[in-house]
Amino acid sequence: MILALRALGVGDLAVAVPALRGLRAGLPGRELVLAAPQWLAPLAALVGGIDRVLPTAGLADRPAWPGPPPEVAVNLHGQGPQSHRMLAAARPGRLLAFANPAAGWTDGPRWDDDEHEVRRWCRLLHWYGLPADPTDLALRRPPRAGVPAGATVLHPGSKVPAKRWPAERFAALARALTDRGHRVVLTGSADERGLAAGIARAAGLPPESVRAGRTDLVELAALVADARVVVSGDTGVAHLATGYGTASVVLFGPVSPARWGPPPDRPWHRVLDASGRSEVDGWAGDGGVGDRPTVVAVPVDEVLAAVGEVERSGRGSDAVTA
Repeated sequence: MILALRALGVGDLAVAVPALRGLRAGLPGRELVLAAPQWLAPLAALVGGIDRVLPTAGLADRPAWPGPPPEVAVNLHGQGPQSHRMLAAARPGRLLAFANPAAGWTDGPRWDDDEHEVRRWCRLLHWYGLPADPTDLALRRPPRAGVPAGATVLHPGSKVPAKRWPAERFAALARALTDRGHRVVLTGSADERGLAAGIARAAGLPPESVRAGRTDLVELAALVADARVVVSGDTGVAHLATGYGTASVVLFGPVSPARWGPPPDRPWHRVLDASGRSEVDGWAGDGGVGDRPTVVAVPVDEVLAAVGEVERSGRGSDAVTA
């Protein structure tokens, strides 16, 4: 049995898909167990090859390992030392992880802070003789589950305030897209429902356009998979768009797309990188300096133009259909 640790969020799981598939292909005939939050189990099923999820809310949550020690444990969570120790507690036959002397672990490759997250975990497996293809990002297509097809998905929220494009700009974008014939819907968590509803009101959209807090994870995946285009910040929805080959415009900042962006050779994904921009004129948001969104440097017209560009490029065909 293989135990892989990735106790993080939607985007974190999506970028680990190539490594997880490399584990499945390189160590066949073994059960693959993913230690991740239980709420991610529906998305794990769309990865393919994961046999079950061991509910793990984070590194502070040390689940009691229910059976014999795993043959192989793989740290796809971080560079350690805490994540290394968490896996070592399961007494695996082998531990595949980045070198971290603080955890008493000198085997494995060295960690590179500037490496793209997809390639990072593929490199880890390669070091241990397990090939992994960093372009193998496609997710299985979920059932439609009653969500509208062909919608333009705007996802305004983020857990990180600095990644949030101002709500008034999302409203202006929604109005402009609606005028161009787009059917706009707004997604987000239950906590972001108020944000989405406020944007919808400002844009003159009907209440049913607000899907925030009304879709579960599989429904969100289905909505993104069949969307006309997705516009979001650097968050999980952007990675779902990559996994389904859905045209997308992703606003990046303060984190660089060199670490978390979609593959640069896919023209249906467009990155607007604000991580190196300094201008913040035209935004009157409240909050402290640490909450000021870097992406405020990106104007509405630039996003609108990017939407047109990705639509003209043609949608990808990345989704796994079986």
